[in-house]
Amino acid sequence: MEERLSRLLFVLVAAVLLLLIGYQYVCPADSCYFGSGDQGLFQRHSSGFGLMDAEPDPDEDFPTKITSKFNFTERDLDRHVAFDIRGDDVMVFLHIQKTGGTTFGRHLVKNIQLEQPCDCMPGQRKCTCHRPGKAESWLFSRFSTGWSCGLHADWTELTSCVPVVMNKKDRKSPQKGKRNFYYITMLRDPVSRYLSEWKHVQRGATWKTALHMCDGRPPTRDELPACYSGEDWTGVPLADFMNCPSNLANNRQVRMLADLSLVGCYNMSSMSELERGRVLLASAKANLRNMAFFGLTEFQRKTQFLFERTFGLHFIRAFTQINSTRAASVGISEKVRWRIEALNALDMELYEYAKELFLRRYQDSRQRQHLEERLRRRQERQQLHRNYLVQLLRLGGGADEEEEEVVKEEVVTTEDYSSQVVRW
Repeated sequence: MEERLSRLLFVLVAAVLLLLIGYQYVCPADSCYFGSGDQGLFQRHSSGFGLMDAEPDPDEDFPTKITSKFNFTERDLDRHVAFDIRGDDVMVFLHIQKTGGTTFGRHLVKNIQLEQPCDCMPGQRKCTCHRPGKAESWLFSRFSTGWSCGLHADWTELTSCVPVVMNKKDRKSPQKGKRNFYYITMLRDPVSRYLSEWKHVQRGATWKTALHMCDGRPPTRDELPACYSGEDWTGVPLADFMNCPSNLANNRQVRMLADLSLVGCYNMSSMSELERGRVLLASAKANLRNMAFFGLTEFQRKTQFLFERTFGLHFIRAFTQINSTRAASVGISEKVRWRIEALNALDMELYEYAKELFLRRYQDSRQRQHLEERLRRRQERQQLHRNYLVQLLRLGGGADEEEEEVVKEEVVTTEDYSSQVVRW
């Protein structure tokens, strides 16, 4: 009688434990709600941006919901590159002036955790970034290969120049030197970038050695007239800077990301200004969207996170958001701001497009990361519970192997139900 009572009691305890375990599978970490109101049983598992609300980025403001203006596909948002640093893959950094590219470029050569870190010698501007066990470079950038395709080469220049330079550098023939080139870049708010470039030019910068190669030749003087007559434009007032019609600071980000051969390169007479702008903007958007990665100067931590998720590489130190820039210290009137925005109308539209794409990629990647971590924690709990039940059966009455298998099947059944609830 006592033995039968003990077995009955054990069955009841085991049943209660199974119910509790099942509840933990279905509702881990207080994810279920049973009270009144709009929050239902599966509120935390519904689609949307709820996961982002729970863990806001500590160093940056982030909208809980983004007003969708552009129709991005799942392919546009899901960015993961199987970057083979041991093979023939090459990361190409398109460095646009005054977008924080110098800082990001230094991160690439000095701040990534690598099996074979870049060799950066004190006093030298360039680092040697070789693949593990090979005398070949995996990175094409200012701080690794120098300005091999010209000073601040744009998309048009890089795509035609980089394969030739890399094959020559690594002594590979075009036939045997097939590579995957992964282009990356940084963008910045157009008004801030424009003011930063003006301050830079005002201090003596010219970039006059830039090649601007397109369709095999540089632009003529008539196609690209100089904005100044002396050695440089030192001390130029903002009004004069804005009044030069051939100033490449205007819409620089669109020009450097577009395929210039589509509009006759720098020949402005090949089509109307309106048509030229339309073609350049569409090309810049397409190239940016199809790049392996781009970051935004205004979102340093998110840029770091997306780069790490995209390439599977990790930085040693966290990125720092610096808002006290020279551009930020420039006081301008609303009228001047409107003028700058008008001069950079294409860049303004590109940046709006890029910002939504960037933030949506960030949200999508964060959601995927949370789901991966949740799945990993659930699998760990399931294994612990499975081991616990087996031990409990052994302690409760010397369960044989057949009974242990029954327990395991019940646990698996509960796991399957749990996963269906989460997906639903």
